[in-house]
Amino acid sequence: MRSLKRKLTKSRTNVILTGTLGGIAEYFGIDATIVRIIFVLITFGAAFSPILLYIIMALIIPSGRSNSRRDDYGHENPYYRSNSYGSQKKERKEAEKVDDDDWSDF
Repeated sequence: MRSLKRKLTKSRTNVILTGTLGGIAEYFGIDATIVRIIFVLITFGAAFSPILLYIIMALIIPSGRSNSRRDDYGHENPYYRSNSYGSQKKERKEAEKVDDDDWSDF
């Protein structure tokens, strides 16, 4: 049974640009890919005017994220959680010494 106090919010986990279409899909209980495909088809059929509607929805629909963690920068997606971009440090390669007098290749 669905809760009567459901709110339309941006998705926390189904984020491509802003989570707006993912939030709409979660609100209606359908797959976000279907919502995205329908949006693209409507966009091409209506001469790109739904893009303005998407921008307005992205500004109006509240974020589903909690305000307790501001340092996530929206990367609550499992893909970003599974990768450790910040903790990887690569060793710098030492440059090879080049003999400036050797011009035999030319």
